[in-house]
Amino acid sequence: MSSLKLMLGIIAAALTLSGCMQSATYEATNVQNFKPRDRELLARTSYAKVAVAERFRRAIVDYHRKEAPGSIVIDSDNHYLYYVQPGGKAIRYGITVGEEAMAWSGIAKVGRKAEWPAWHPTPGEIARLGVPKFVAPGPDNPMGARALYLYSGNKDTLFRIHGTNQPEYIGASISSGCIRMTNEDAIDLYDRVELGTIVVMLEPKSGDSPFNSKMALRSGPRPH
Repeated sequence: MSSLKLMLGIIAAALTLSGCMQSATYEATNVQNFKPRDRELLARTSYAKVAVAERFRRAIVDYHRKEAPGSIVIDSDNHYLYYVQPGGKAIRYGITVGEEAMAWSGIAKVGRKAEWPAWHPTPGEIARLGVPKFVAPGPDNPMGARALYLYSGNKDTLFRIHGTNQPEYIGASISSGCIRMTNEDAIDLYDRVELGTIVVMLEPKSGDSPFNSKMALRSGPRPH
């Protein structure tokens, strides 16, 4: 009898633990949905086509926070971007985030969108990285295939969510503060997001915090 109780206790504990885990249904990229230009430029990229770690692959996951569907929530601690869906779900993307000294937190909106954008490095990036003042759009541009420009009020914050020519760093903290995604994921998110979408960057060490942005709770995507 005692062995039966022990076995039942082990099973109950296992079920409890599994209930705490975030179940994930991974999504494969359907390149047939890409525009002809996307397929052309992605075929011409010279960077290594590195597969990201499984835990950073795009997936549909359970979502316990309360931001409104259509909001973007960025958990830099765990290197995830969530695009909130109805019914307690979210699309989760693996991302590259800023180095600790260049990380940011707060609330912004998507104020502009661009396909295959040019790169205009900030003065700080030019001085630190030795890059030119302008890099034309193209398959190896560091901005990648898509960019979402984040605004606070009517002012450009200079932070972006964009593609990358360094997919091997998805899951790392090395950027100048921008959020990088694989080009395939950047295209996927871009096609879902509207101008005016709320973007919540969680504070460090608050990735699973009960705090929820009041602005995101009451606001879905709307014109900027």
